[in-house]
Amino acid sequence: MSNEEEERPAAPSGPIEDAWKMGIPEFKQGDMRHPLVEESSFATLFPKYREQYLKQCWPILQKKFSEYGINAELDLIEGSMTVRTTKKTWDPYIILKARDVIKLLSRSVPYEQAIRVLQDEIGCDIIKIGTMVRNKEKFVKRRQRIIGPNGCTLKSIELLTNCYVLVQGNTVAALGPYTGLLDVRKIVEDTMNNIHPIYNIKALMIKRELKKDPKLANESWDRFLPKFKSKNVKRKEPKKKRVKKDYTPFPPAQPESKVDKQLQSGEYFLKKEEVKQMWLKKKKERQERAVQLRGEKRERAFVAPEEPSFSGKPSTSSSDVDIDALKKRMSSSSKRKKQKV
Repeated sequence: MSNEEEERPAAPSGPIEDAWKMGIPEFKQGDMRHPLVEESSFATLFPKYREQYLKQCWPILQKKFSEYGINAELDLIEGSMTVRTTKKTWDPYIILKARDVIKLLSRSVPYEQAIRVLQDEIGCDIIKIGTMVRNKEKFVKRRQRIIGPNGCTLKSIELLTNCYVLVQGNTVAALGPYTGLLDVRKIVEDTMNNIHPIYNIKALMIKRELKKDPKLANESWDRFLPKFKSKNVKRKEPKKKRVKKDYTPFPPAQPESKVDKQLQSGEYFLKKEEVKQMWLKKKKERQERAVQLRGEKRERAFVAPEEPSFSGKPSTSSSDVDIDALKKRMSSSSKRKKQKV
């Protein structure tokens, strides 16, 4: 047995209460006894506007990769970055981490953030959002919701998940702890599916507070979390509604052609002169009808309008007037006049 094996603590033989709290031993240089059999390599393209930045940071990146025995190449003619293993590579998984680093660099992630992926507890996730929404205007609005006013929403997502998030073009690049990456993906996908990110941000804030209470460790947190209710907004009904016809397996009848109509009327068998005479006759009839309509229209202006008949006032019948009451009124009024005199 070597000295390194003697220094390592013995693995626990009994049952473990919480395996997630166990620390994973760090993979050190010398743990892999034999070199890699085959050479592995990954390449990725980068846009033209990233060329200047990559040229500046490439010597620092090569120096960092050389610590793990990884060879990095930058091809400015083809616009590609390549990473490959060498005989000095002492970590078999580091080539996948190096692949993620060059992917993030090609997607405008700064070097200081991208190089963090080489750590064991940090990963990255590139979420493709370009195909989630068909309408371009809706896509731009929902993508803007992830960023928020002055980047407030994006900053709050980064603080709650401990991840670095970059929204650019049709992708969202995120890097950080693996549990945080799951939360970032859920927030982005829900936002593109028309669920506002504030609901997920609220849920993360509540979960953070609930984690502090040990009494709620074995209970369900559903009663504390906000529930999103989708609102079915009624669509405006069109002015002209198309009435659906009854389904029939047979195709509709073919419309009659000009020749078919001529065959039915008999014009097809007439000579050219006869057809012309017939056409002139129809034209003359149309002209006569039009002249007649114009004449009727002119004559309407000279027709006197009907005057309303005014009848006299209706005579009131004797049955409607009470004569006795009228006499009493007249006598009382005459008495009042005499008294005044």
